[in-house]
Amino acid sequence: MLYYLSDFLEQYNVPGSRLLDYVTFRSGAAFVLSLLIGIFIGRKIINRLQLMQVGEIIRDLGLEGQMKKTGTPTMGGIIIIIAIVVPCLLVSNLANPYMLLMLFATLWLGAIGFLDDYKKIKKHNKEGMKGKYKIIGQIGIGVVVATTMYLTPQMHNVATADSQQPPVVEQEHNDQMSSPVNGAIPDAPVTTIPFVKSHNFSYSSITGWLGDYSQLGGWIVFALITIFFVTATSNGANLTDGLDGLATGTSAIIGVTLAVMAYLGASVVYSSYLNIMYLPGSEELVVFMSAFIGALIGFLWYNASPAQVFMGDTGSLTLGGIIAVFAILIHKEFLLPVLCAIFYIEDLSVIMQVGYFKFTHGRRIFRMTPLHHHFQKSAKDGIDALIQFPRNEIPESKIVTRFWIVGIILAVCTFVSLKIR
Repeated sequence: MLYYLSDFLEQYNVPGSRLLDYVTFRSGAAFVLSLLIGIFIGRKIINRLQLMQVGEIIRDLGLEGQMKKTGTPTMGGIIIIIAIVVPCLLVSNLANPYMLLMLFATLWLGAIGFLDDYKKIKKHNKEGMKGKYKIIGQIGIGVVVATTMYLTPQMHNVATADSQQPPVVEQEHNDQMSSPVNGAIPDAPVTTIPFVKSHNFSYSSITGWLGDYSQLGGWIVFALITIFFVTATSNGANLTDGLDGLATGTSAIIGVTLAVMAYLGASVVYSSYLNIMYLPGSEELVVFMSAFIGALIGFLWYNASPAQVFMGDTGSLTLGGIIAVFAILIHKEFLLPVLCAIFYIEDLSVIMQVGYFKFTHGRRIFRMTPLHHHFQKSAKDGIDALIQFPRNEIPESKIVTRFWIVGIILAVCTFVSLKIR
């Protein structure tokens, strides 16, 4: 809204009216607005949740300080979603398909999480929406993302490090771009893979055996990969949200990394210099991710230990989904196993625990899953598990801080992976 107001003000030579032309200014504005909304509007939402008695239902798992959290307001993910959407509506270019797709994904995933939390509160237990329905919703947004990228010519305008010169696009505000639509199947997406000499990989190379249909086959493979990453990352963030500030801080670190990658990839100068993929028109994603980071920091104001509010599935499912969709839009989805390793390890810890428990008829690999709970148990609890390290339980705040440190290390490794070939 304010973005378009700048056009009107420029006609009258109003000082500062062109500031909104710059992605850096709008990104900074989005960050500040989302941070303020998270802190000030967040307080009002928390008070409302308390009045409505929307409290977290805690099962006694024998963890230190766990039962003290009973009744803490949940569904705080509403704060995060509002703090993301409102600044984007105010300062972003709403004609940009990247921005529209991110806003749609945010609301879609937020709705899934909200319904899950609502069912839990209504039934007064931890059994919310059936898992299969959440998976269907996550698959749905994966299909929407892949289909939108297939049908949107602007998203096909990509220059890889192997191409000659990035496309030169003249445009006002760097927004409206197009490519000819002639009914032909567009080239399959190209993505970035780490640790190889030429780190650009086309999905059509997998389906070359289809001949004339190799490009279509590449898009189908891309859709399946999109569904996988959206589902795995969203559920991983959901499982990580078990300690005060854990999912919030980890997601913020990931968000900063993705924002930097999006900024570099949207610049013809930086992308050429760093030999990375150039995505003209994707600069609006920097505005979105700035709002995402600001919203998380604002929410962390209340979510840090001891938490005054929990994000619930409304927040955690949304965070993971946003991260996955964003990475897919900047063609960096295969960097997620490094960048989001914490989420995926949390996923795997549960899968491994359940599988091993069934196979051995009662034995465990970890003392408790998801993995962060393993560190809250000690050897004196007498749990028969393959992994008995550490011997003593670790305080919750220290576990969270150490996970954040690991997240920072993973973020650095993600950048480094682009140069290790």
